[in-house]
Amino acid sequence: MVGLSDKPDRPNHTDPAYLQQQGYRIIPVNPNLTQALGEKAYASLRDIPEPVDMVQIFRPSEAVPPIVEDAIANGAKVIWMQLGIINEAAAARAEAAGLQVVMDTCMGATHRRLRAQGEI
Repeated sequence: MVGLSDKPDRPNHTDPAYLQQQGYRIIPVNPNLTQALGEKAYASLRDIPEPVDMVQIFRPSEAVPPIVEDAIANGAKVIWMQLGIINEAAAARAEAAGLQVVMDTCMGATHRRLRAQGEI
């Protein structure tokens, strides 16, 4: 989770915390943290010593391109840009590298909706 906050009242903390409670492993990426949600935090995706399946992005739209490059280098399969985050060029780059892309969508809200519908 790129841009995870240690402030419990912010969406970039509550959304990953909810997903963690649902059984997903969250790896925090924030150069200002050493730990969050009980997990070691990393300064960048390139610092994570293992591949990640999905990169959830809570950063401004203009900050997305280098995150996509790091996700490609890490072997990620999915880029998920949270609600309000749109970067068409970065999405095209990710898709060209074989990643699936979701933009401008809240992962937590999507998970809750799918769970309520019995789809997950």
